[in-house]
Amino acid sequence: MRREADAMQEGGGVHGLSLRAPWVLAVDLPGRVDAMTSEQIYVGSYTLRDGGGEGIGFGTTEELQVAAATANPSFLTISADGRYLYATNELPSGRVSAFAIADSGVLEFLNHQPTGGADPCHLEIDPSGKFLLSANYSSGSIAVHPIKEDGSLGDPSQILQREGSGPNEERQEGPHAHQVTFDPSGSFAFDIDLGSDSVYVSTLSKEGRLEEVSRLQTHPGAGPRHLAFHPGGHAAYLINELDSTLIVLSHAEGKLAIAETVSTRPDGAEGDNFPAEVLVSADGRFVYGSNRGDDTIAVFETGAEGLEAELIQTISSGGTWPRHLAFSKDGLQLYAGNETSDTIAVFTVDQSSGALTATGTPLNWPKPVCVLPY
Repeated sequence: MRREADAMQEGGGVHGLSLRAPWVLAVDLPGRVDAMTSEQIYVGSYTLRDGGGEGIGFGTTEELQVAAATANPSFLTISADGRYLYATNELPSGRVSAFAIADSGVLEFLNHQPTGGADPCHLEIDPSGKFLLSANYSSGSIAVHPIKEDGSLGDPSQILQREGSGPNEERQEGPHAHQVTFDPSGSFAFDIDLGSDSVYVSTLSKEGRLEEVSRLQTHPGAGPRHLAFHPGGHAAYLINELDSTLIVLSHAEGKLAIAETVSTRPDGAEGDNFPAEVLVSADGRFVYGSNRGDDTIAVFETGAEGLEAELIQTISSGGTWPRHLAFSKDGLQLYAGNETSDTIAVFTVDQSSGALTATGTPLNWPKPVCVLPY
């Protein structure tokens, strides 16, 4: 099955159809704007799980089609100039894939490179645009790949293995890298290790090597997953998968400190819950987190210049197992990729209160785990 997916990826087509052909995505629905005039998105998904799709989707929240067939593209990012898209291939022998973006939005496969680890689940381009960093979840390592002038990826310049464990015997038996990201200034890289309850802070050299400058240790068993920064860069928000908490952090010169810890769930919530994604509004006034289990989106209002957070709303995610959240480019809408219900839900964002309101009917798409506006 994996070999079939690999063959489709490198061939650039799906079921014998050319992916370079013009697409017609619009459909006639009463009372709505033509789909081609609304915001376009790419969608990452799982392809090798039961009910999985064929690869990366492209279109609008009314209709998507396959832009490129590739195995388990669980996270996506686009270059600053909008010419190239990069995807993790979350496989036991992990890799990252590079694509050129055609005028139609179709993806043309360039190449892939091994990540030197297992199950890469997140990636990000460094602010210089010269390197792609990815997080190998199962093996707990970070890979750095040079980006060539044609958008393709070079051999890794570094594979950095993390160490350590935590008190949760099932989920923290060893390191589990879940994200790598940068602060707003681009001066520091942050890799989040769920397995050891750690956030590592590093600089990235011109040669593409991470050099550690500090490390934040969370409370035991938190299981940190994703980090997002206040636009001012002086505060950050760390969502924890294993104990349903959000840690508010201060940040200065590559050093993080815990300001407060709050729950992602309302008082009295029961049952298993595993938060996943965290977002911060462009003005830094609101923070959004997804709850898998409760199947909700938590909305927090910040205070004290971003160093406090108060839960002000929880709303149904419009499906089950909301793994990923993303803002539209204008920040007026929020997308929720609900993995197990195979749906992408859309919410309007009240710019004054931060509150979310569900909009329309969720779009069906197999195993959507990353939504990337384009």
